Amino acid sequence: MKITDLRCAAIGKHPIVRIVTDEGLYGLGEVEFTKSYLKPWVLHFREALIGEDPTDVERVMLKIRQRGSFKPYGAAVSAIEHALWDIAGKAAGVPVYKLLGGKVRDKVRVYNGSIRQKRTGDRPEDYAAGVKWMMEQPQNFFMVKQGISFHSNMKDTIEDFHYGVTQKKAGYHGAMDQGMISERGFNHMLDCVIAMKEVLGDKVSLALDCGPGWMLPDAIKFARAVEKYNLMWLEDMLTGDYVPWVNPQAYRELTTSTSTPIHTGEQIYLRHNFKELIETQAVRVIGPDPADIGGIAELKWVAEHAYMHSILMAPHGTANGLLGLGALINVCATLPANYIAFEYPSASDPWWEDLVIGLPPQIVKDSMVDLLEAPGLGLDIDAEAARRYLREEDAGFFD
Repeated sequence: MKITDLRCAAIGKHPIVRIVTDEGLYGLGEVEFTKSYLKPWVLHFREALIGEDPTDVERVMLKIRQRGSFKPYGAAVSAIEHALWDIAGKAAGVPVYKLLGGKVRDKVRVYNGSIRQKRTGDRPEDYAAGVKWMMEQPQNFFMVKQGISFHSNMKDTIEDFHYGVTQKKAGYHGAMDQGMISERGFNHMLDCVIAMKEVLGDKVSLALDCGPGWMLPDAIKFARAVEKYNLMWLEDMLTGDYVPWVNPQAYRELTTSTSTPIHTGEQIYLRHNFKELIETQAVRVIGPDPADIGGIAELKWVAEHAYMHSILMAPHGTANGLLGLGALINVCATLPANYIAFEYPSASDPWWEDLVIGLPPQIVKDSMVDLLEAPGLGLDIDAEAARRYLREEDAGFFD
């Protein structure tokens, strides 16, 4: 089997990768809807892939892996890798999790970071109302995650929240504010945590997406202040999102200063950039994204390495879309006992559920997702239904 074409089209806001072969099989991969500009970067790899056997996934990836980078540019490589595994599974007639070593769980646990209502504000009562709505949803999520501090509007709406420069209408996803947090801002965040925990109690766990942007002294002080609330983790306080470095030494000082679990990793590309973070036990939880780290095989390698160092695994995935959901389900079915849950992804538009073939009517039940048993990653796109969302330049995407 040989690859005859690599195609990419933005369907809605999601760049979708389609690898075509001379035997009629094709594979699909999806990029986060926050990265609709990556289509040219995906197509940059076309000439490198044509003529290769897509079922030799690792051999193909050796040609292109070094051309990716930290978020967002690892996404192009990652989506291609997903599409290769999709073809390999279809060629073998098995779901991809069988090719990754087989399942260790029949259902995969997920948490809620993306199914939410827009808050009416950034007051403690607004945060309390937000998590109340989330815990009442039919999926019965065991855990919810909320953004605070630099990963929220607090930095704009709370007067004198911090002493750094505040960017106004930066114009793109991931613009970074940074600086020492004021006493007013610090106390406001604590009040929001208290308000959310009063609603959630111990029935639904709470994690906080915090940054990046914190200075280390503030991060240590806050992590200690919330110890009594038994949070699942504090995420990306020092680095994260689109920050193209890791800073394990600072994370290790933060982690060893508190009993509150510290989490990072969504922006990190490749196993090599997790090495020091894991081997120095700089965090308690890592959260690589299979659509950014370099693919699902890369994520599995990192999960196994973290397991040997007693570090927990909770993959990121909030904007990965419904094809991205297939990738997450397949790889997380195979992960070791350090796996907690993955962040259940949403699509850019509600009509995506009408395009994707292979999804059950209610995907999440009691915070669990059934494995997808169709060959490959288990999901496909209804080409005829999707054509209405294609731009004219992408008219041949499904041909």
